[in-house]
Amino acid sequence: MQDKSLVTIICLCYNHENFVVESLISALNQDYPFIEVIIVDDFSTDNSREVIRNWLTDYPQIQFIESETNLGSTKSFNKALKLAKGEYIIDLACDDILLPNCVLLQIKAFQESQFKNLGAVYGNAELITENGQHDSYYFSVNEAKKTIEKRQTGDIYLSVISGGNSICSVSSMVKKSVFDDLKGYDENLAYEDLDFWIRASRKYNFDFIDEILIQKRISTASFGTHFYLKNDSRSKKINYSTYLIIKKAIKLNRTKQEHKAILKRMHFELILAFKTSNFKLFFKYIVLEFKQRIKII
Repeated sequence: MQDKSLVTIICLCYNHENFVVESLISALNQDYPFIEVIIVDDFSTDNSREVIRNWLTDYPQIQFIESETNLGSTKSFNKALKLAKGEYIIDLACDDILLPNCVLLQIKAFQESQFKNLGAVYGNAELITENGQHDSYYFSVNEAKKTIEKRQTGDIYLSVISGGNSICSVSSMVKKSVFDDLKGYDENLAYEDLDFWIRASRKYNFDFIDEILIQKRISTASFGTHFYLKNDSRSKKINYSTYLIIKKAIKLNRTKQEHKAILKRMHFELILAFKTSNFKLFFKYIVLEFKQRIKII
């Protein structure tokens, strides 16, 4: 029997005028038919809004939220989440492209998973350049495009707090009930995924789909590059958010093993703060690491 659960794809746009139409078309052109699309423009300074409005003349049923100020990704997503009617949610940046079988494979994973407390599924992503050329894959693959390193499934909390490539966020689908339970993204943070995955993996199981589900666009302006910039105001906000996320995670830890795992992530961030000349944050991590090491004695 075909699953007729509604999937809401929340499309977040900020200065994506060159990519937004291709991204929106990919959300609609899914092999799975039960799709709701909600678009949020976070006060773009380029021509994104006009491009979206022109495109929407053929799709009047699609909801379009035009923010009057730049709210950031966490608040923009939460605005759309309140309107979402789907049982499942996809968070799509409007410069990325869902492959046609993405939603179908994600729904199938929810149906067939061995985990009863399943909250999210995710797969692999192809990384592409600004002009759409292949660059690499999020998780390394073999000739059959299957991941070389086996992904952890089920209870992945320990893996997430340790850091590293535990989840490919852009290829994920999450039950709306999970978002509702966790009250969406934390709007006090400059970015959303690490904090949300920590909180979600503490309470819910995760499953992995060994397929390429999405094309993620990379560029010099990509969000990820700002983690590593020296004397950059956005970098400081992002990395301070990571500090707040780690402090939140410490409160969620239950075992010495988990306290040791967060130390691994903490030490990486301490070194990053030093390399980016963010010495105020560097000393905050020294104090935090000292307090954390006391817990594992």
